[in-house]
Amino acid sequence: MLRQLPVVTDPNLLVGPEKSDDAAVYRLSGELAIIQTVDFFTPVVDDPYLFGQVAAANSLSDVYAMGGKPLLALNIACFPSCLPVEVLGQILKGGADKVAEAGAIVAGGHTIQDDVPKYGLAVTGLVHPQRVLSNAGARPGDILILTKPLGTGIINTAVKGELAPEESVRAALETMLELNRQASEVMVRCGANSCTDITGFGLLGHAAEMAEASGATLEIRVAGVPLLPGVRELAAMGMIPAGAYANRDFLAGRVVIPEGTKPEITAILFDPQTSGGLLIAVPEEVFELVAGEMKKVGVKAGVVGRVREKGPAPIVLI
Repeated sequence: MLRQLPVVTDPNLLVGPEKSDDAAVYRLSGELAIIQTVDFFTPVVDDPYLFGQVAAANSLSDVYAMGGKPLLALNIACFPSCLPVEVLGQILKGGADKVAEAGAIVAGGHTIQDDVPKYGLAVTGLVHPQRVLSNAGARPGDILILTKPLGTGIINTAVKGELAPEESVRAALETMLELNRQASEVMVRCGANSCTDITGFGLLGHAAEMAEASGATLEIRVAGVPLLPGVRELAAMGMIPAGAYANRDFLAGRVVIPEGTKPEITAILFDPQTSGGLLIAVPEEVFELVAGEMKKVGVKAGVVGRVREKGPAPIVLI
C-alpha cells in the first residue's frame, strides 16, 4: 500500500500515492500501462509451502484490484539462520506455484537474514490505460459487492490460542489461497466503476479509503457482509487481533455505527484480512450481469451496501 508519500507530477502516472490506492499505474503508451506493487509479511500459517502460497496470493491481489493481469514477480524474503534452508525452499516453491497459477512468472528476487521469517512479492502487471480501476471511481447509486468472506484475522488469532474449530481453519485457508483473478476479470468485463482489495486495514478501513478517494459516502449493510464459519462466535470470545483495535482507533469519527450494534460485529468489520476479497462498486444497471457472471465462475460475492452522496462521515453502517 502507498500511503503518506509526496505527490508526483507526471501525466503518465495514472495512479500514484495521493489516493492511498492498491498499486501504482504508469502509462507506457496509448494501449499499455504497467501496474507496480509490493507486499510481504510474517507467517500466518505453520506450513511453509502454504505460507508461500498465501503471501503470493495476497501480493498478486493488488494487481487484480486495479483490473490488471500479473506479468512478473520478484521474491522478497527475510529468513533466520536458525531454520533449515529447506524451509525457505518450501516458502519460495509455494509462492512460485501460486504465481504460475496466476499465469505470471517469478523472475528472481532478494533474500536477507532476519530474526523472523517474512515473505512476499514485488509484482508487475499490465492493464489498458483506459480500463484501470482504482478506489476513486465509486459513484452515488453504485452497489457494493464483496467477493470473499471476512474473518481471517480473527481465525488466525484463535489458531494461536488453539481455540479455532477445524471448519473455521479450513475455510480461512481456502479463502486466503484463492486468487482474485476471476472476480477481477468479471468486474472489468462487465463495467465496474471502482475497486479495492480488503487486506490489513479491514473492510471498513479500505471502504473509507474508497469513500474519501471517490468523494462519496459508503453505506455498509451489516447483515449482508459474508463471514467465515465460526467467526462471530470467536469474536464474541475475544479472539480479536491487535490490528482490529488499531483499525478501529484509526477510523474514529469516520464510521457511523448504529446504537446497539454488537461489539463482535464491529470487531469483524475492523478485522485485518490476509489475502482478502475485492470490494467492488458496480453501477446498478450492470449489477445483475456482474452477479450472474460471478456465480458462473464460482465467486461467492455478497451485496454489502451502496454508494451515497458524500455525507458527514465516509462510512455509515446500517
